[in-house]
Amino acid sequence: MAGTRGRGSGLREKRGLIFTADDFGLDVAVNEAVECAHREGVLTAASLMVAAPAAADAVARARRLRRLRVGLHLVLADGPAVLPHSRIPDLADQNGRFGSAMARDGVRFFFVPRVRRQLAAEIRAQFEAFAATGLRLDHVNAHKHFHLHPTVLSLILEIGRAFGMHAVRLPAEPGMPVWLAPWIALMRRRLERAGIAHNDFVFGLARSGAMDEAAMLAALERPPPGVSEIYCHPATRDGLTASMRTYRHRDELAALCSPRVRARLAELCLPTGGFSDLLPPAGASA
Repeated sequence: MAGTRGRGSGLREKRGLIFTADDFGLDVAVNEAVECAHREGVLTAASLMVAAPAAADAVARARRLRRLRVGLHLVLADGPAVLPHSRIPDLADQNGRFGSAMARDGVRFFFVPRVRRQLAAEIRAQFEAFAATGLRLDHVNAHKHFHLHPTVLSLILEIGRAFGMHAVRLPAEPGMPVWLAPWIALMRRRLERAGIAHNDFVFGLARSGAMDEAAMLAALERPPPGVSEIYCHPATRDGLTASMRTYRHRDELAALCSPRVRARLAELCLPTGGFSDLLPPAGASA
């Protein structure tokens, strides 16, 4: 995994590719796929769910995989919380799990101070849990891209810096729906004002759960200028959760290990790595 660190130059003067697996720690089947795709394929980074059932196994693997860049995959919907229900009663159920009503919760994050305080406590707890692993924090993103929510992003920016956060995923995919453009533009401006590095483009939104070999090769056909992140959800078996029942996890793992994908990457002669390899450090001049 040959990476280059950009120092003192803008993102658009750099080109590179980041291959990321989300939901690291969700299941041993995910962790197995991450290790396989990193050792035998093109995977360069993974986003860790710190409260997920197989998080400890994921951390143990990451410690062995010294060149795998690991970031924090904040879970604020459809997944387990770090704090108990008693600490965040307006966010998690009795089992300490977030629901999937993101529109409702997004409104409460913005308008209800009590809920916002609980949200801040949980975000801090997830950063603390990641720090406790001893892994270097490569990047931050959120499950189901909840960090697009202005309140969630504000809290990430407020809390994350104390934990060494220097890069955040910008979920800006070429050809994305028009209605998303203002939210992406706002997020881009806020990250840049805060001195937080970000990718220029991402691939994986439109084909979430279906980043098979054809989709991967299409993303690599003509990579846009700048740094692009290609993210997926590999696993050694399908049907991991009800919300991902249509995801083709094994096809995504096969794509990451595909000889055709590796050959195309070699043709491009672009550096690959994690956010900490390819993006200017926070505060670098543009």
